[in-house]
Formats: sequence, structure tokens, C-alpha cells
Amino acid sequence: MSSKILIIEDEEKIARFIELELGYEGYTTTKAFDGRTGLELAETGEFDLVLLDVMLPKLSGMEVLRRIRRTSAVPIIMLTARDSVVDKVSGLDSGASDYITKPFAIEELLARIRTALRKTKQEDGVLSASGLLLDTGRHMVTMQGKSIELTKREFDLLHYLLKNKGLVVSREALLEHVWGFDFAGETNAVDVYVRFLRGKIDEVFDIKLIHTVRGVGYVIKDEK
Repeated sequence: MSSKILIIEDEEKIARFIELELGYEGYTTTKAFDGRTGLELAETGEFDLVLLDVMLPKLSGMEVLRRIRRTSAVPIIMLTARDSVVDKVSGLDSGASDYITKPFAIEELLARIRTALRKTKQEDGVLSASGLLLDTGRHMVTMQGKSIELTKREFDLLHYLLKNKGLVVSREALLEHVWGFDFAGETNAVDVYVRFLRGKIDEVFDIKLIHTVRGVGYVIKDEK
């Protein structure tokens, strides 16, 4: 079964070019030429990946990205003529999976699409600990049947700790895998976000999910 890709691009010639190239590679595509229409299509949940232009009429690409991320973890590759570091950081921090600057070689775009789809396939599934469930496919976290609202960063941090359940993960490893290799912020960012998670999970549901190993890092254990 071919992967379904949504192309949100207001330049119709570019959208048509991408559509043809993806068709040659066996992908099924749908096009939208403005942000509002693109968002409505994306919210159907029928797509495996979204190609999203930043400069769009009716609703900007960044706003479309933020709204999609409220409910979905679908891979999103940003397409844009902007190549400043600020724009790239803004997109990635808002939940973009990748970023490619126009003009681009179609071979590079195809490679990035393959990488994003392969990563998603590897990460699909449900992770659990002490009654908490994290559904990577639907980007949902529940506890005792109740939904827990997390930001993108909180979700990614919880996801990485759950993938390594029972193993102590250092702050450095969390910064590398959750924040990225080039993260230049304060190293206490991990501690701050762990406190956020504890406030939404441990304190609300009266459990001890995230444990601190002094001088080393953090570990998630199943509560007995």
C-alpha cells in the first residue's frame, strides 16, 4: 500500500511538479493551495506525511504546523524559500520533522521523505508504564482512561524515557535525542521539563513514574 502525502503549496507549478515526481515514486498525493484548506485536509488524519510551505495565503505554514501538532504526530517537512537559522529553528521547535529550502533537488526531497516515513514506521506503537499509555501513532497520552495534554517537547521527552524504560538516561543523552545535537540552551532544560511532566502525571495521578538518579539522570520504572 502506497504512502499518502499531502502537499500544501500555494505555487501551483511547484505543487504540480512535486505531485508528478512523487507519483513516479509510487506515492499517492493530494494538493492544497492555501493554509486553511491544507489544515482541514491534514486534520482528517488520512495522510502519512505532509509537505508544508511556510508562506501560504489564508493561514501561514507555521500556524498550520502548530495546529496539526495539537492532535497529530504525522511527519511534516517544511518547504520554504527562507533559509535563515531563526526560521529553521522556529519550524523545528514547533514540531516540524525536517526542513528543506527552495530551490531544492527532487532527489534530496525524496530522500528526506523516505527517511521521515521510515522513522515513523519504526516508532509506531504504544508504550506504557505504571498504567500510563503513550500512543505514538495518534500522539496521545492517557492515564486511567483520562487524556493528558502535553506540549510537543513534553511528549518527545516522555516518549524517549519510555523507549528506555528501566534504563537510566543521562541529561546529556536527553538533550541530544530530544532537543537535538545543536541545542545551545541551558542544560537545566531537562530538569525543567521533567518537573512539567511530574506536575501533569505524577502529582495528578499520585504515582512515582519518573525517578531521579542523582548525578546521572532520569529513569521511568513501572510502579509495583
